Amino acid sequence: MATLPKFMKALVKESPTESYLYKDVPVPQPSKDELLVKVKKVALCGTDIQKYKWNYVAKVVAEIPFTPGHEMVGEIVSVGKDVPCEYALGKRVCVENHFYCGKCYQCTHDLKHICQNLDQFGYGKGTKHGGCSEYTIIPAKFAYLLQTDIDDAQAAILEPCGVAHQAVESIEPDGEDVLVLGCGPVGLLAVGIAKALGASKVYACDMFPEKLQLAKEVGADVLINNATDDLNSTIMEKTGGNGIGRIIEATGSTELAGSCFKYLRKGGQICFVGLIKGALDIENPLVNVVFKSLVLKTVHGRRIFEDWEKSEQLIHKKMINTKPIITHEFPMSQFEEAFETLLCGKGCKVLISPRS
Repeated sequence: MATLPKFMKALVKESPTESYLYKDVPVPQPSKDELLVKVKKVALCGTDIQKYKWNYVAKVVAEIPFTPGHEMVGEIVSVGKDVPCEYALGKRVCVENHFYCGKCYQCTHDLKHICQNLDQFGYGKGTKHGGCSEYTIIPAKFAYLLQTDIDDAQAAILEPCGVAHQAVESIEPDGEDVLVLGCGPVGLLAVGIAKALGASKVYACDMFPEKLQLAKEVGADVLINNATDDLNSTIMEKTGGNGIGRIIEATGSTELAGSCFKYLRKGGQICFVGLIKGALDIENPLVNVVFKSLVLKTVHGRRIFEDWEKSEQLIHKKMINTKPIITHEFPMSQFEEAFETLLCGKGCKVLISPRS
């Protein structure tokens, strides 16, 4: 095994202020059940932006100091003495960033991804080692071993892809028309996954033309700009007044989430995946909810490791196209430019590499 350096570059949040420090820190050593992973690529997430800005959400979910970056792929370079043999040196891994306790009701009923005592990789109480560093520590039980030769960029977005996969599969899209509200990374992945899982037609809705263009590139059949078109009238016109059979709400907008019930077909299904932060105002709930005998689902994270495996196979078999979603890549030393690209709306999925 090659000799590891004593120090590495990392992004670190050390004070409750905007941005991160780019600095030298010691290379961590794995304990008995941990892996030391040489990071290849990291994809920036919306929560990374919140932690970058250090807003209200960040103050709730994160504890200073920490290193961000949970959507990542890397190579195992050292292991603790109690790590199972399948986690061999040189193997590529991603990280399941929902650190479950293994003891609560959910954990003992095959629902570890929604553990009552959920911790987070990189910024929770259990670990401060995130992916925005040259090396990081991952407890072996949370490391997803890649099974195929998908490239590092594709592997880096398997975590959000797993969220989209759980959401789409939960609404049974096969043979149905599916409306995806919001064409951010998760929404775009949902568009591609809906097509891959047999949707008859996929409608993509957003208010930005450039995002709708990306939706077209990943497989959307119908594009709706809700800044210029009335969404309800458009859906009803295109469905002969029946309404849409399946909806993925990926915006987090209280307005869109509250209004989408009225253009859902009777007997239809909705999944909320966007981070809704306010109360929903549902117009005429008797007609639009109760009398429709609908199914409403929500998702948080990925089923461990079911959605990881299924997502990787879809990408490997080229059943979904991730290339349009990954719009930019920066070396970690240019992290300010990477975050600015997201903050100003120029990028969709932005990657950083510790060694580019």
